[in-house]
Amino acid sequence: MANLKEVRNRISSVSSTQQITSAMKMVSAAKLRRAQDAIIQMRPYANKLKEILENLSASLDSSEGIYSKPREIKNVLLVVITSNRGLCGGFNANVIKAASRLAREEYKNAKVSVLPIGKKATDFFRKTEYGIVGSDMPRGLNELFDSLTFANIAPVAEKVMQLYVDGQFDKVELVYNQFKNAAVQITTIEQYLPIAPPQPSSSGKAATVNDYIFEPSKEYIVSDLIPRSLKTQLFKALLDSHAAEHGARMTSMHKATDNAGALIKELRLMYNKARQAAITGEILEIVGGAEALNG
Repeated sequence: MANLKEVRNRISSVSSTQQITSAMKMVSAAKLRRAQDAIIQMRPYANKLKEILENLSASLDSSEGIYSKPREIKNVLLVVITSNRGLCGGFNANVIKAASRLAREEYKNAKVSVLPIGKKATDFFRKTEYGIVGSDMPRGLNELFDSLTFANIAPVAEKVMQLYVDGQFDKVELVYNQFKNAAVQITTIEQYLPIAPPQPSSSGKAATVNDYIFEPSKEYIVSDLIPRSLKTQLFKALLDSHAAEHGARMTSMHKATDNAGALIKELRLMYNKARQAAITGEILEIVGGAEALNG
């Protein structure tokens, strides 16, 4: 059994850790509120715009739909979105595993490149064969989370769209955590380019393609709406990941705080047992010494 000083030091250390995790939980809860409000307000608009985009792209011919024409898949770009910081459970590991599995299994016959957004993804994929070599891709994307606005995200989306149009990549996919609630994050793989056709409903019924009347003109709508929708789609993915990160960190720090409390109870019980054993030993020594003197 550990001596009293060692147990006291451990109790003090765990108590300090508990105070830190409790403070981090409260900070994440405050940040989660703002991030959750942002994604909840953004999601209906983004989903409806995506639905219109899918219907619109299905009605375009090959000359008009530069973002929707399928190609033979030889070069694939994975946009992997993680956080810049850790201490959020399996949040980053789940996204990195999903992206690695996608590159290794789904696109094993293609050349896969990874565009990381977030320090954790950057650090991981820098050491792999999927790291992008060259200066034509966006850089410093870890700083996007410092000021997460549409104006900052739009240039990144424009660059990815231009690389697709130029033929450098034949398919682009987003890999990120979708926010559901504070305790649940859904690892999502979402096709970004080419624009996917309308998906069938959950009941298996084929999706209907609406016939739109274009005003002022079809060419203007296509040239304006499709790029705007693609920028919005990337912005929504980043907002989702940002909210999911704070939810995961708040949950992780809550569990860590509870575990620290349980550990402190065990250490205090151990301390009391050791203290009682030491007192009992001292009493026995005194009694033994007194008996020896009387004898």
